[in-house]
Amino acid sequence: MFACKNAEDVLKIVKDKDVSFVQFWFTDVLGQLKSFAITPEELALAFTEGMGFDGSSIEGFARIEESDMVARPEPATFQLLPWRPSEKPVGRMFCDILNPEGSPYEGDPRYVLKRALKRASDRGIRIIWGQSLNIFTSSQTRALTYWIQGVL
Repeated sequence: MFACKNAEDVLKIVKDKDVSFVQFWFTDVLGQLKSFAITPEELALAFTEGMGFDGSSIEGFARIEESDMVARPEPATFQLLPWRPSEKPVGRMFCDILNPEGSPYEGDPRYVLKRALKRASDRGIRIIWGQSLNIFTSSQTRALTYWIQGVL
């Protein structure tokens, strides 16, 4: 794993590891992973200006008339994909989605989360989250189903 702090760290790793291309990852409003790839030669520009894409092809993002969107990568999320070959590897970064003029896109799930965290922080609430693996036995599942039906 890499601990990139800025664009220069990513550019150095991409050059040193001879990365073939970098995937830009983001999610639609339903949480489905979306991506597109750029070449290492395009990466420096992507950090400063972002990379344009057609937002109308992403579920819930934009109508065809306002489809231009920009993906700006977050350097701290850079990693090499472990299921790709070690020769000419492939990198990935998560992106913030922006409007063409550079303002955050209101429908970007990352932006929604950042706004919610800021609002909570402004109210003195500290949010802590993590992954959880839940396993239910059949008797627990039945009890959970009754509980959910009672709540709804």
